[in-house]
Amino acid sequence: MTTLATRASAWLAPRRAEMEAFLQRLVDIDSGSRDQAGIDAVGDAMTALLEGDGIAVECFPNETYGAVLKAEIPGRSGGAPVLVMGHRDTVFPKGTVARRPFSRDGDLGFGPGVADMKGGLVVDLFVLRALKAAGGTDFPLIGLFTADEEIGSPSGRPMIEAVARGARAAFNAEPGRASGNVVTARKGGLTLDITVTGKAAHSGANHADGASAIGALAAKIVRLHALTDYAAGITTNVGTIRGGRTHNTVADHAEAELDIRFVAVDQLDGILAAVDAILAAEDVPGTRAGYEKGHLFLPLEARHSADLFARYQAAAAATGFAVDGEFTGGCADSGFTAALGVPSLCGLGPVGGGAHTDQEWCRLDTLVPRAQALAATIAGLDG
Repeated sequence: MTTLATRASAWLAPRRAEMEAFLQRLVDIDSGSRDQAGIDAVGDAMTALLEGDGIAVECFPNETYGAVLKAEIPGRSGGAPVLVMGHRDTVFPKGTVARRPFSRDGDLGFGPGVADMKGGLVVDLFVLRALKAAGGTDFPLIGLFTADEEIGSPSGRPMIEAVARGARAAFNAEPGRASGNVVTARKGGLTLDITVTGKAAHSGANHADGASAIGALAAKIVRLHALTDYAAGITTNVGTIRGGRTHNTVADHAEAELDIRFVAVDQLDGILAAVDAILAAEDVPGTRAGYEKGHLFLPLEARHSADLFARYQAAAAATGFAVDGEFTGGCADSGFTAALGVPSLCGLGPVGGGAHTDQEWCRLDTLVPRAQALAATIAGLDG
């Protein structure tokens, strides 16, 4: 470890109780996506902690999703910054905390968002504080904390891309895997909202006069699912369907939501071309189909994480734990930084699991060592 890393690690070493207490504070604030007040309340607590250590925090308000927060520790020499990232929203509705607030059982913590990703936010904040206390870095160190990752980062993505463009590195503190690994590659994902229109008719007296939108959609779903190519890392899934009026009316409308996952940015155009051809086909005469794009996440390709992972793995070993890299089909904001060509590493929060469920858990004993390893990795980029 460098001298900076040693000092940062020593600062973090006695802070498990403080980290746990702050994690409990964040978990016990409802902050489901689009709960602007709750998400901003989480941000207020984070801002107060950082500003208490003299770290400046800039707030970019958004009345729909909640503010984006940008914390910055100026570098001694300037140059390209290093980012630590996280999102403050969870998937849980308002009122969840009242039913099941933060709790602990030995080294396990439970509660809404405890792993995904309020535990990661705690790691980010304490890493920033540790590196500042240890004397800071030559380069600017930025903490970027968004409000809407769980719904596709509609307001977060533009800020991430604006701040990350040209950065030296980006570290995203999504939860560490249940295996103890960090994330070195992620799939990208796109949601398409498909609409099919047809012509209504009485299904008994005038069946031939109708054009079934449901029939057309059913035919298209078979071909959309056939685009799945496991060897290429591409999956397609129609997860919801709606349509029709009554059982005795030929359906004049139908809708579906298509989830597309892919492992490389250059796969997406080909997938969309195939989808376009499937939707353009008139499977049932008199019907037509189209779509609107929904959430889009870009993939984190392994080539963008390789160097940072080698550095992190060495820092982890020096800290006292072994770690490997892992691929996941889930999406995250690290794909946006990687797509810019910024070296990016993900899954750097405490070890956790059960995300998005009532059984979500976080290993509290990994808070300090994961923060130490991340601080050491960042310190290793200094100079």
